[in-house]
Amino acid sequence: MVIAAIAFWWWHRTPDAPAAVAGATVSCPPPPRVIAGEAPLQSPVPDGFGAIPLQPARLRPLAGFSVDARVLSREDYALGRESDLSPTDLALGWGRMRDDAVLDHLSIDQSNRWYHYRWRGDPPIPVREIVRSSANMHMIPADGNAARALAQVRAGDNVRIDGWLVEADAPDGWRWRSSLTREDSGSGACEVVYVCSISRE
Repeated sequence: MVIAAIAFWWWHRTPDAPAAVAGATVSCPPPPRVIAGEAPLQSPVPDGFGAIPLQPARLRPLAGFSVDARVLSREDYALGRESDLSPTDLALGWGRMRDDAVLDHLSIDQSNRWYHYRWRGDPPIPVREIVRSSANMHMIPADGNAARALAQVRAGDNVRIDGWLVEADAPDGWRWRSSLTREDSGSGACEVVYVCSISRE
């Protein structure tokens, strides 16, 4: 009973945003926002927005990122180096990958920081379109508001997420780098997103 209670608390808690290095001030300036219904918007990093010094690792912004999408799946993580920064992965779909007529023919799940999709017979849309119109994204909440909003997101929600694609760099040499294209798949294809804000629609 005690173990079950601890497990229930662990998986239903609201993870905190990763803490900043002692004495450092961190910020998450909002990037240009995507127009509702369009593909994710990636934008240049403005002058003056430099490294984000967090305790688990320093983040280097690579590009602004704004996405209006449907949540295809959600998976929380508590183990592994990545979980010190990112407690949650969201598999997101846009374009036809947010339509029930397509999703009803796909089986979608996540594990080990990957997003998987399967179908029987022929795929409901071309596979290349599935790749271009969906992705697994590692969410790093920038502050308590972003962490609480992230904790409320569920599969099936429509969400807008605004933040920055980043590379994490720890003093011992560990690195975790975001993809910078929606055209890739497989290893290294996930986005690592420093999340300024999340809204559910």
